[in-house]
Amino acid sequence: MQITGSAISLNVEDVTTSAEFVKQHFGFREEMSADGFVSLARDGVGFNLIFLRTGLASLQPPSLKDQRAEGLLVVFVVDDIDAEYARLQAAGVPIVTELQTEPWGERFFQVTDPNGVILQVVQWLHGTEQAD
Repeated sequence: MQITGSAISLNVEDVTTSAEFVKQHFGFREEMSADGFVSLARDGVGFNLIFLRTGLASLQPPSLKDQRAEGLLVVFVVDDIDAEYARLQAAGVPIVTELQTEPWGERFFQVTDPNGVILQVVQWLHGTEQAD
């Protein structure tokens, strides 16, 4: 099998607010859109981030029609977690999990978009950098 692209598709009530949030705070750009649909991309990310409006008749399988994006994280790995934390905090982005470091070297925090989608920002630490 040759895979030529990838995407994450999330069902949300208000496609526009989620799309604008990711464009403003994470540097994505709109590649295509239609009523109840938007596909976003960013160079170097490796996938498109798609938002679909809950209740769309075209959602497949039909059991997903009224379900929301819950129980998952959209994760972005960055080079300078402290700078990103400060930037998003200064922009007033709702931070739902404060900056913390796990014993295995994962330093992260989580924010939420206007539809409740959780976006996690991560930096993997090496050696002696593992401090809060």
